[in-house]
Amino acid sequence: MSHQIRRARASDLDAAARLLAAAFDSYPWTRWALPEDGYADRLVKIQLLYLSHALDHGIVLVDAQLSAVAAFLPADTPQPSDQMQQRVAELHGDRLSMLAELSLPPAPAGAWTLETVGVDPARQGTGLGTAVTTAGLGMMDGRAATVALETSDERNVRLYRRLGFAVAATTAIPGGPTVVSMTRTPRADGADFRHRVR
Repeated sequence: MSHQIRRARASDLDAAARLLAAAFDSYPWTRWALPEDGYADRLVKIQLLYLSHALDHGIVLVDAQLSAVAAFLPADTPQPSDQMQQRVAELHGDRLSMLAELSLPPAPAGAWTLETVGVDPARQGTGLGTAVTTAGLGMMDGRAATVALETSDERNVRLYRRLGFAVAATTAIPGGPTVVSMTRTPRADGADFRHRVR
């Protein structure tokens, strides 16, 4: 099945943030990193902040029905504004100190990062996640860019392996999820990943 993928617009971000919040509702990382009190609302708000930052400095892709979204950031992305960092800290609440102490392996020098991929739960299993991700990877191949990501869901590891990623490190967080760091080198024959982006 063919899916139409395009770059996101600012007007898409509210819907895309709600989509990501639904997709990540039971995700191990977000369940650990955000307080239970007001979890659903915090998750929508933090997704919107991160998507806005990615739209300003990287690439955000969606499908035509706004049922899937993927965001990529380049290595030279500037730090979020002080105002954004303060808002993110507020949303993490009492989990902020745990996050501050956390040390995960850095991405390779110069690598883009696949910051997030999410699909409306009602449309998961239809190939949308693969479509929106491979569209972005085709763009990365065009830039000859290595791509790095982190996931705390073993099902995602299997998907990303199929898309050319390899496990670079595995980090078990005491009292939290296991985070798998993965990287993908650019493909010289990137035709398989050059899905049309409108």
